[in-house]
Amino acid sequence: MPGLGDSFREQLILRSMSSAFIVFLVLGALFAGGWFWIAVASAVALVSLWEFYALLSTKYKLSRGLGMAAGAILLWAAAADLSLSALLSVLSLIAFLVLLIEILRRQTTEESFALWNMGGTLAGIAYVVLPWSFMILIRAQTWGHLFLLTLFLCTWSCDVAAYLVGSRWGKTPLCERVSAKKTWEGFGGGVLCSLLCAGILAFWFEFPPLPLILLGLLCGVAGQLGDLGESVLKREAGVKDSGNLIPGHGGMLDRFDSILVNAALAFLIFEVIGR
Repeated sequence: MPGLGDSFREQLILRSMSSAFIVFLVLGALFAGGWFWIAVASAVALVSLWEFYALLSTKYKLSRGLGMAAGAILLWAAAADLSLSALLSVLSLIAFLVLLIEILRRQTTEESFALWNMGGTLAGIAYVVLPWSFMILIRAQTWGHLFLLTLFLCTWSCDVAAYLVGSRWGKTPLCERVSAKKTWEGFGGGVLCSLLCAGILAFWFEFPPLPLILLGLLCGVAGQLGDLGESVLKREAGVKDSGNLIPGHGGMLDRFDSILVNAALAFLIFEVIGR
């Protein structure tokens, strides 16, 4: 009969194989660029959005179809290289489209869910789709691939270091009512590893270090807060994972929760430097 050690090793192998596949797919698409990157980014975004709406649907009545269609339109707008102002206009129009549907629902059925559907639909777009749209826009720029490479590698190295340091030396709970296993020691280890990763990439690519170091710092801090943020969502929904698509990891949203806030910050840095 297999022991606990065998079960742990099997789970570790499963997680490692899943992680390797995700890294290969994302980084391969990143370096390939073009429509390959757009397709992978859009697929991850829409699956994550579906999982987010599924979390909301455990508490509130939510129409997912409109949000999914709106997310696809926003990703297309980013792929078409529309301006940021155009993307914001699309976002505003989505809110009014939700209201229009709820007006028709109330007129025909005498009930409506405008507050929940507007809030939930826009929250999913802002939380999930906009960050991936930003990454599509960044990749189209001259140094976009380097910024995104730094974003992913710093975030992933932070996750790994936070887990290893926290497991070995973690004693001080970070936010025990949200995620019992996270510690301040792990948090610090994740930030330091993210900074180190950014410094190595700046040296390797002979790129001015300040932007990448700043991005590494933000990835180390904000990425871990993004992970806690998704933990809050799952606790309120009463689920362990956002889905079961990725063996050993859960859902797509579970795997890329830290990336989302980091992508928004990366886009902000990229825009400031670009100007």
